[in-house]
Amino acid sequence: MKKIILSAFLAVSVSAYSQWSTPVASPKQVIEQQFSMSKISVDYGRPAVKGRKIFPYNKVWRAGANEATKITFGQNVNFGGKMVMARSYSLFVVPQEKEWKVILNSNANQWGAYTYDEKLNIAEVTVPVQKLNDKQESFEITVQPLDDHSTNLVMKWDMTQAKVLIKEAKPETVLKIIEKLNEIKQIEKEAAAKK
Repeated sequence: MKKIILSAFLAVSVSAYSQWSTPVASPKQVIEQQFSMSKISVDYGRPAVKGRKIFPYNKVWRAGANEATKITFGQNVNFGGKMVMARSYSLFVVPQEKEWKVILNSNANQWGAYTYDEKLNIAEVTVPVQKLNDKQESFEITVQPLDDHSTNLVMKWDMTQAKVLIKEAKPETVLKIIEKLNEIKQIEKEAAAKK
């Protein structure tokens, strides 16, 4: 009987303990933003400055911590002037003091930049660095909509910010699709009203 009670106590203790975890140095974050007719999602680790020199200038950086940052486009997009197909990519950055080269790499599942192969790059865009007024302690990526057809991918860390403009790949085609979807919704609405 004592063994059964001890086993039950251990099982409950292990189960309760497994619900808790210790803080991690670079917590993982997943963001998702509606964009045009689909979504953009970003899965990345958020390192903190912690009083250190943070950017490896002129070297490929994983745009986060741990695994390489993964960005997924639900539809074809214009990424900083480059046409990109709908799918997942690794997001890398080559930081410099005044500008960043932002890279989409077709190998979406990499650990850091250790196996980075520039031959797998799909798009490379250079964007200016902006200085922040307030310090951003933990690295942050956001997707900030500008209107229904364009958004900014914003990366902030320490006193630095960089943005990549993302637009629909073929706006005229998207507008036609949206018009047809609106027509279908109207037909469904009218059909429901007749019931």
